[in-house]
Amino acid sequence: MHTVKRRRDVGKMAGLGVAVAIGAVALYPVWLLVANSFAGEGSLMRYGYLLIPHHWSLLAYVSIFDTGTVPEAYLVTVFFTVVGTLLSLIITALTAYPLSTRQMKNRNLIAFFFYFTMLFSGGLVPTYILITEYLHLSNSIWVYIFPSLLNVWNMFVMMNYFRSIPSELYEAARCEGASELRILVRIVLPLSLPALATIGLFYAVGYWGEWQQAALYITNENLWSLQFLILNLIQNISIAEQIAQAGFSNVTSAVAIAPSETVRLATAVVTMGPIVILFPFLQRFFVSGLTVGAIKG
Repeated sequence: MHTVKRRRDVGKMAGLGVAVAIGAVALYPVWLLVANSFAGEGSLMRYGYLLIPHHWSLLAYVSIFDTGTVPEAYLVTVFFTVVGTLLSLIITALTAYPLSTRQMKNRNLIAFFFYFTMLFSGGLVPTYILITEYLHLSNSIWVYIFPSLLNVWNMFVMMNYFRSIPSELYEAARCEGASELRILVRIVLPLSLPALATIGLFYAVGYWGEWQQAALYITNENLWSLQFLILNLIQNISIAEQIAQAGFSNVTSAVAIAPSETVRLATAVVTMGPIVILFPFLQRFFVSGLTVGAIKG
């Protein structure tokens, strides 16, 4: 009896050790990125990437936030990420629910039309003409949201999850006189929190990383997304380095002391921060949501 218990304890300790080792391997590059973003440029160039930098400095973050436009870009990105995610979840749920019920006529044909858009698209030029000439979304914060409101793949995932809910719940609610909208709001959505959290995280990551819409449709710097602003900042640093390497002495000294490498690391930390903070709160839903649609109901 004691031998069996010891083996179980040893097995648990071994499993815990493996989990800790895997966690350390996963966290190592993250810590390396964050720690060296606070390193001095000279220290980083001399000693390379270290777990604990020889010299600590906030110059990279000062260089980023000293532009004055980063806080505005942060607010713009947070706004369309939060609003866009909420609206996308609403549109996705309202689209997926009718397609998941047998009461809707021609639901397979309608689902095929949605699926067709996953295979073929109008292309960049027709999309640009639609957004600028017909929808008039140029230099509008809504250009980040409206073109991305519905992801067809996420809609199919949520539709399959709705189908996994026992049909007896739907029938009982209909027998009580509940409308389809009431069934969706009061029964289906509360039972679909794992799917909503998982798909919501997918939408949030997509909105947060948006930069192409700003490059195509936004000329007002006050409406630039954070990702597009950071992209411009890195490009400006690269151009300055190329000018310095070309032999222009009047800029060589300035570039030599500019925190070019640490700025790149700091921008990665700044842009990934909110998503890293949000993920632990959604993790318990995300784990169960990974099996969304895996079992056919």
